[in-house]
Amino acid sequence: MTLSRMAGTMPTMQDNRADIRASSRPKTYIAAGRPVESPRLAPGLHLVATPIGNLRDITIRALETLAAADVIACEDTRITRRLLDHYGIATPLTPYHEHNAEAARPKLLGRLAQGETVALVSDAGTPLVSDPGFKLVRAAREAGHPVIAAPGPSALLAALTSSGLPTDRFFFEGFLSAKDGQRKARIAELARIPATLILYESGARIARTLAALAEGLGARQAAVCRELTKLHEEVRRGNLSLLATQYAEGAETRGEFTVVVEPPSADAAMPDPNEVDALLRRALRNASVKDAVSDVAAATGLPRREIYQRALALGDDGDGASK
Repeated sequence: MTLSRMAGTMPTMQDNRADIRASSRPKTYIAAGRPVESPRLAPGLHLVATPIGNLRDITIRALETLAAADVIACEDTRITRRLLDHYGIATPLTPYHEHNAEAARPKLLGRLAQGETVALVSDAGTPLVSDPGFKLVRAAREAGHPVIAAPGPSALLAALTSSGLPTDRFFFEGFLSAKDGQRKARIAELARIPATLILYESGARIARTLAALAEGLGARQAAVCRELTKLHEEVRRGNLSLLATQYAEGAETRGEFTVVVEPPSADAAMPDPNEVDALLRRALRNASVKDAVSDVAAATGLPRREIYQRALALGDDGDGASK
């Protein structure tokens, strides 16, 4: 074997040091004040749910996985480090978030290809729910790497189950658009979904969002859940109009919010097609096609695309808008 070929196959001193550090790192966590050795972890991408507030909500499996992993990919290393320090876990962290995902993803896939174990966490709750983990999971599966979920805390489920609203069927929307027009159009579409609605919102926008929901969905019952599982946890219940008024008049807006809204009533009638056409004709007399479609969609709860096609059909009949 030539010297050059040997050099290409022999590990470098830097590689050896990395291996020594990885093997010497204690793969333990602290439970009840005592160190506990974590069992070996199968190679692959492990999706680990972490507490949404109360650190005691973490599972034993999550602790074992975080302690045994070769690396933990997380949104904010400062937040995840606090969790690891609390449980005496020394696993190295690497950032993976919406701003660096395109550059960080190939590096994580490279580690998986080398047979390493990668744990993925979000700042709080279950990974992939309102975070960029989906693309990493898809890429890992396409590359043939195992993807293993370690389930646990989730803000949307905690809010749903404590809301007092129907739990048999629900629809998770996440964050609504910050733009008024897009938010209004989306709420009109959500109005037709026969399920309990779950949304996330920030404190800075909660009052505006509740007002928009009250306008678009009417006086449905809802629950506004703030700082779930944390010291200042609060759940306000009432109809959307009442809740919108409370937050407009100074209810506490610090923290993170989950909003749960009851489904439409079973006897809610679908708009009559003739009534929709009549609304369109009136709207088109004084507005552009775009504005008329937006107004009728908001009034009926029908999708904009459906109203737009109806407006074009009226135009073709010589009784409304033209293309």
